[in-house]
Amino acid sequence: MIENHAPTRHLQEHVNVHDGEVRLEKNRDLAKIALVERHRGTGGVTMGLVSGFNFKEKCAIGSTVAHDSHHMIVVGTDEECMATAANELAKMSGGQIVVKNGKVIGQVELQIAGLMSNERADVVAKKAETVLDGFKACGCYLNNPNMQLSLLALVVIPELRISDKGLVDVTQFDFVSVLDE
Repeated sequence: MIENHAPTRHLQEHVNVHDGEVRLEKNRDLAKIALVERHRGTGGVTMGLVSGFNFKEKCAIGSTVAHDSHHMIVVGTDEECMATAANELAKMSGGQIVVKNGKVIGQVELQIAGLMSNERADVVAKKAETVLDGFKACGCYLNNPNMQLSLLALVVIPELRISDKGLVDVTQFDFVSVLDE
């Protein structure tokens, strides 16, 4: 990701892989990203890696606001936190959530298609503030982290995007592998 910009960069970095699993290193700006297909109930999950959130904690942030498909996206440094975020998002029928050290520290429920709430605007605004505070509690001080997160699945903006079909290289109009041998 590039702060305040919609385009991303296709980075190639060395990562530690043990028994087929990517192991994230502390103090490195690298997180896992999962896109969970949520419209047809296929159970499909696409995984990738993302840089730019600068998370410093054992955490995960999830959202069903993910342009244009609005599948569930979860980004995190810890798989248990990521699973908690995804499961809690499913229970609340969509929205945004922050999990730090296994505990939910921010959330806003968006019960209508995972995009809108039936609650009063002032209530939703207070809940949304807990999500923004959660980004900061995890070490992310991006100017607009919700927008950056929501655009990671918009497969028409270069260079790389995540979709329910795989990782998309938008400049080449092709799918790419997350890991090279």
